[in-house]
Parts: sequence; structure tokens; C-alpha cells
Amino acid sequence: MLAATILASSMAFIDGTVVNVALPALQADLHATANSLQWVVEAYALFLASLLLLGGSAGDLYGRRRFFVFGVIVFASGSMCCGFAPTIGVLIGARALQGVGAAFLVPGSLAIISASFPASESGAAIGIWSGFTAITSAIGPVLGGWLVQHVSWRWVFSINVPMAVAVVWLAHSHIDESRDEKSNRRIDWLGAILVTLGLGAVTFSLIQASANRTAARWCGLLGLALIALFGLVEVRSTSPMISPKLFRSKDFAGTNLLTLMLYGAFGGVLYFLPLELIQVQHYSATEAGASLLPMILLISLFSRWSGGLIARSGARLPLTLGPLIAAGGFLLMLRCGLPAPYWTTVFPAVLTLGFGLALTVAPLTTAVMQSLPAAEAGVASGVNNAVSRIASLLTVAGFGLVLTAGFNRSLDGAIQQMAMSSTDRQVLARERSKLAGADIDDSQLRLAIDKAFVVGFHDVIWISATLAILGACSAQILSAKCVASTLAEPN
Repeated sequence: MLAATILASSMAFIDGTVVNVALPALQADLHATANSLQWVVEAYALFLASLLLLGGSAGDLYGRRRFFVFGVIVFASGSMCCGFAPTIGVLIGARALQGVGAAFLVPGSLAIISASFPASESGAAIGIWSGFTAITSAIGPVLGGWLVQHVSWRWVFSINVPMAVAVVWLAHSHIDESRDEKSNRRIDWLGAILVTLGLGAVTFSLIQASANRTAARWCGLLGLALIALFGLVEVRSTSPMISPKLFRSKDFAGTNLLTLMLYGAFGGVLYFLPLELIQVQHYSATEAGASLLPMILLISLFSRWSGGLIARSGARLPLTLGPLIAAGGFLLMLRCGLPAPYWTTVFPAVLTLGFGLALTVAPLTTAVMQSLPAAEAGVASGVNNAVSRIASLLTVAGFGLVLTAGFNRSLDGAIQQMAMSSTDRQVLARERSKLAGADIDDSQLRLAIDKAFVVGFHDVIWISATLAILGACSAQILSAKCVASTLAEPN
């Protein structure tokens, strides 16, 4: 049973980290623009973030194993379609299908563990699950980079299919069906539709703003209206997907605000860093995948220590220092110019960022769980997980707009100083939308494009560092009760 949940969750977690390394290769193969490339990540993130709470509720009400297996099958189907996608449009649609599947399998895996083990053993089981998923998250980018470099980016997706077959077999043979028999809740289908359409419209407006401002503006307004309508529906619903009452807790609101800021900054940089390393710095896909390994290892090794820190000093100290250190890690990435040797530029930034996140992740999770009564711990965790996904969804879209603006500003200034033939200008006009992925032979123009991407990337870094600092400030919202809640516990 535990093997099935670990294997299924690993598919989703690996997919979330590996795809970024594969982006340059699939962009070149499918001739994708920078905007289309963003949708490869955003289509998955949109449906995962929007339907995550719905997936958990459906399993509790109608059968955890049933919807867990459903999620695995949908995810595997999407993966197969990704592996054989002939065009970028088909790939984006298949990624959306993967996101739907992940929204059911991820909450289902933890729900099955909680339902299958007695309370005295569930903590150890979840610890094993967390440990193995952390290992796969560390190995995933390296393995994915190797597959991209030596086989094909399509294998990054196709490898999920045999894993899914094993999970379905294990689930049917070793997992008993379970559900919440006492629950009288209903599925909030209207809320799920509204939040998906609303977030999708806002994301579309941010990604397309540089290409079609009028359409982006109207789409953004529509998205905001749909999100506002979602809030109204949730207030009046008897079984809301996200109860607005939860945010009456200052501690719950503060920890989720910190999550929004910090995970937004991290998710946005995590998308663009592999593009910068591979397309500008000319790292191999394997090297780019391995570049983040020190950060992942630091988070894995020090999370237990930092989780215990909250019992000694309260939540406010680690949730202030951690994001500030992470902001320092982001700022160190400003040293990634041309060239950017790994050990003197990327490594110090990744190491500092990893320590900041290691100091933050476990205390943040603990503070979220303590911010509401114990009976609502599952809801608190689910909402916080959704907030972290939404943060990455919005920043990948928004940072793309920022990077494109910086890229165009720098490139326009450079080409004014260059003597370009009409042929070169036509090639640049055709390839410009690919940003650093542009297929340009002229060495002088190629250097200008690389420098322009670095300028845009540095703009993104400044915003990420600012968001991390604002996250540290939001930790000051936490009440004294949250700060000292574990200190008051008897030994």
C-alpha cells in the first residue's frame, strides 16, 4: 500500500521538477514561442492548483482508492499524450490532462495513508512517504536532464506510463477502499469551475499581455470578476471548497500570505533558471538538472532540525530569518551574467537559497497546522498546498511578462548600435518571440540576445528577492499564540 502511494506521488513530484529542464529541448523540437513554453508549465499548474481541494473531497466522499486510481490513470494518459505530442498545442492540452490527474492522486495518496494506518503509526508512515518523495524530487531533475541529453525530452513524460501501471496493480491488490461515512458534505462543482476559469483567465492575460494587450486586458478583468464571484459563492455555500471563515484566523492568513510570497518567488525563478543555464550559459540538460541538487539536499537534511526549532523559539523567528536568507540566495543569482561558472556563481546562490528554504519549510507547515483547530488540520494543509501551487502559477506567468519586457528593452538598445542586414532583421523578427531559444547564426546578434535574456532574468530576480522579503514581513502578522503555542506545552 505504502509503495503505491509513494510511487504515484513520485510521478507528480518528479514531473513538476523535471519538465523545467526539458523546456529548452522541446522548444527547439516543436518550434515553440516563449509564451507557448510557459503554457507547457502553466496548463499543468492551473488544473492542479484549481482542483486539488476538489480531488481530496471527492476521495473522502466517494472512495479514496477509486479516485486515487482515477487520478493515476488520467495522469498516465496525459503523460502518454505528452510523449507523442506532434505540436506544442497538443502538448499543452496533454499537460492540462496531467494536471487534472495529479489533482486527484496527490491528495488521495496521503488520505489513503491516514485511513490505512492507526493514529500511532500514521506519523511514521507519512514520514516514510515524505522521505521517499524528497529523494525522488532530488533525483528527478538529474535523471530528467540525462534523458533529455542522451535520449529525448519525450521520455521525461513517457517514463510515467509503466510506473502508473504498477501503481494501479498495487492499488487494486493491496489497498482497501475507504471513505468518510459520517460526512454530509457535497462536492463544490460550481466553485471548482469558477476558480479554474478565473485563474485561467488571469494567467492568460499575464502571458499574452506582451502579444495582445487589448485581449489580455479584457481577459484579466474577466478572470478577476470570476474569482470575485467564486468568493461570493464560497461565502454562501453550505459546502464550500475553501471556506472564507478559515481566513478569520490571523495566523492562518499570515502563514498563507507568507506561502504566497515565498513559493511564488521560488516557483518563478525555478522556471526561468534552467532556461538561463541551458540556452544562455550552455549547460547540458544533465548539468542544469543537477545544479539544484544542493538546494534539495539541504531542505531534506535540515527540515527535521528546523521543524524542531519552532518548539524552542516559536514560529516567528524561523519564518522571518528563512525568507530573508532565501532573498539573499536570490540576490546572489544576480552574479549569473556572461559567463556564469557554476561553482563561483550558481552554487553559492543555490546553497544560500536552499538553507533559507530549509529554515522555512518545516516551521511554515507546522505553523499552518497550528493556526486552526486540530479537527481542521487536513483542510489547513490542503488550502496551504493549493496556495503554494497558485503562487507558482501566477508568478511564472507574471515573471514571463517582466522578463520579456527587460529582454526587449535590452535587445532594442543593442540592435540600434549594430549594422544589420535586411535578412538578419527578418530572421530576428521571426525568432524574437522565442527569447533565448531563438535560432540565430550571427554571433554578434546571438550575444546580444543572450545578454538581453540575462537582463530580463535579473529583473525577475529583483522581484523574487522583494517577494521573499515581504514574506518575512508577513511573519510579523503571526500572533503571540502562534509564536508561543509549542512553548506552553508541558514536557
